[in-house]
Amino acid sequence: MSYDKVTKAGNGIIIGTKQSIKAIKEDRVREVIIASDADERVTGKILDIAREKAIPITTVDSMKKLGKACGIDVGAAAVALIK
Repeated sequence: MSYDKVTKAGNGIIIGTKQSIKAIKEDRVREVIIASDADERVTGKILDIAREKAIPITTVDSMKKLGKACGIDVGAAAVALIK
């Protein structure tokens, strides 16, 4: 499950769309994980740039669970796994 990837990555993650987009532009990301229940206005730009850069995109079902896997108390719409 992708939640496990996030948990096992430890400090090798970037949480949030803005920071993830910046890391993608800097060519530091190996995979993007998106919560399917996140608003498309929030995730649209990161999905577009990830596809543009041919970065694998994985979808999970819950922002809340994704946030918990990251070790934060709020939901996360997007997480980037660092190379």
